[in-house]
Amino acid sequence: MNIFKRLFTIGQAETHSAIDKLEDPIKLTEQGIRDMKEDLNKSLEALAQVKAMAIRSRNEAQEAHEKAKDYEAKAMLLLKRAQKGELAATEAERLAKEALVKQEENTRHATKLHDDQTRFETQVAQLDTNVKTIRANVSKWENELRTLKARVRVSTATKNLNKQLAQIDGNSTVAMLERMKDKVLQDEALAESYGQIANEAKSVDEEIDKALDRRYVDADDALAQLKSKMGLTLSLPESSSNSAGSVGNS
Repeated sequence: MNIFKRLFTIGQAETHSAIDKLEDPIKLTEQGIRDMKEDLNKSLEALAQVKAMAIRSRNEAQEAHEKAKDYEAKAMLLLKRAQKGELAATEAERLAKEALVKQEENTRHATKLHDDQTRFETQVAQLDTNVKTIRANVSKWENELRTLKARVRVSTATKNLNKQLAQIDGNSTVAMLERMKDKVLQDEALAESYGQIANEAKSVDEEIDKALDRRYVDADDALAQLKSKMGLTLSLPESSSNSAGSVGNS
């Protein structure tokens, strides 16, 4: 059948330059299944028609066979009546011959109809085998199509996912992280540079003030230097300080 030739070409689709995408075998398979279903419907129609002819041939053969038996019975009855004197012998024989002719005609017709019935039943068996084969192939290719469509969905999803991952790794995330890292390093270096410039820009007054900070100047040394500057060389007598201390204690 042509449908099987078309389906066979689907199996060789990968070797043809016209089929370079996975969607093409799917479309061809779908079309092949539609064609197979059309052939299945036609085969079922033909099967029903041939079965009907086989049944009719059987019924007509049976009817012709019964007529042949009936004509034979009639011929025998005519001869019996002639024997009994109920009918003239010549007339009985003439009618008996006519009945036997009819018997022969019906017998031949029954035989022909029986042969037709046998031929039709053979065709029915062949058509029934074809119908079963087409049904099995339709079921097979529908399962293949479902599997193929599922593989297309999986492969498409996998391809898109891998493509996205490849783009992320190659062009997006890694590159973006590298750019962010460079920017952070640049900002840190720039901040340090501004800090150095700020330190260099401090005034001399700020340095003096920092140097005169009490945390860095010894109090006794500062007092001695101040007394020397003022010409004060005297200090309080120890007795006075002792008496003052005793007074305070009393």
